[in-house]
Amino acid sequence: MKRWVDVAALGVSQIIGYGTLYYSFSVLAPSMARDLGWTSEWVFGALSIALLTSGLVAPWTGRWMDRFGAGRIMAFGSAAAALALVACAATGSVITFVPALVASQVAATLVQYGAAFSLLVQRQPETAQRNIVYLTLIAGFASTIFWPLTAWMHGFLGWRDVYLVFAGLQLVVCLPIHVLLARKPDLSTANSERPGHPAATSPQDHLRDRDRTAGFVMMTTAFALQSFISSAVLIHMLPMLAALGLGAAGVAAGTLFGPAQVASRLLNMVFAKNLLQLHLAIISAVLLVLALTVIIVAPPSFWVAMLFATLFGLGSGLFSIVGGTLPLELFGHQGYGALQGRVMSVRLIVSAAAPFTFALLMHNAGVTWALLASAGIGAGAIVAFLIILKLNRRAALLERHQPTSEATT
Repeated sequence: MKRWVDVAALGVSQIIGYGTLYYSFSVLAPSMARDLGWTSEWVFGALSIALLTSGLVAPWTGRWMDRFGAGRIMAFGSAAAALALVACAATGSVITFVPALVASQVAATLVQYGAAFSLLVQRQPETAQRNIVYLTLIAGFASTIFWPLTAWMHGFLGWRDVYLVFAGLQLVVCLPIHVLLARKPDLSTANSERPGHPAATSPQDHLRDRDRTAGFVMMTTAFALQSFISSAVLIHMLPMLAALGLGAAGVAAGTLFGPAQVASRLLNMVFAKNLLQLHLAIISAVLLVLALTVIIVAPPSFWVAMLFATLFGLGSGLFSIVGGTLPLELFGHQGYGALQGRVMSVRLIVSAAAPFTFALLMHNAGVTWALLASAGIGAGAIVAFLIILKLNRRAALLERHQPTSEATT
């Protein structure tokens, strides 16, 4: 029962955390721009700066979770997020708005997936992998709920008032949840060891000590490359499809992305219980590349746009799962918070730069070449995962032969 209470409570806080601090921004950005005397491009540029800053501080937040407990850090993060949203609402100029926005995204690293995964690992390490899958299924509805909710509220409230309401949600709903989950966390699983350190091993670990650093580098590289694709394509999906001659069809087909994400998590939960997370990561990377290949090669049509959105949604949904479960499978639960912090740092930095880079490619080389470059980046993620698979199989092979060698001696 405790397991389901933890997952359900964190699911609520994740929906609010992503909805108030991330998904609402795109809805409110045009009003922010008009109010502050900026263009929308500059407002989104400020968000990129905020995401970049949050990526730089992520390694420290990960270590704090291991040291003080992820629940306590998330409780502090809810209070910080509320204050940051109030600061954004109270700002009267660009000079004060940008620091407030940066503060909101730094607070986001304390309350979103990286922190929530760490909390699940600390409280119930033996079931954490499945709990992460269930949590991503619930949190997957954040955009479905908060895009229309924010638009509805913005119909009769200014963006500042909307942010004040969201600050209230952080204090009234999220803060009590995180305070309750912070009580008596299992800190025996938390340490500040690096993933390549022998002390960070666990029974779940499949990599030998000598391969752990290489495995971590390959995993982080693959996640960074996938983050680039996800961030770039999602931000530019509608203009990208329009440039390919799929204007109205692209808008209609794009609505399949969210349901496909949720569907991938449901399919994984029901049919992939015994599948290694490394295999799931490879499938995720293949689906993203396949989606890009379809939209590049196939003649523009509504059905092609639908297939692209579905494949991309399926791949993105699985990517959100393995971002939490693959590090646990490869490196175990010890030092998980610090490890997630380091991984999230790279992912956030790449995600912050991806939309601008993709836009530059589209403007200078054309949408087809931008998509080809993205597909090549996705292929790099597949290669990185396959290298980890090779290391994994070598470790398993040596482990099987070890008893035989000892018997002969």
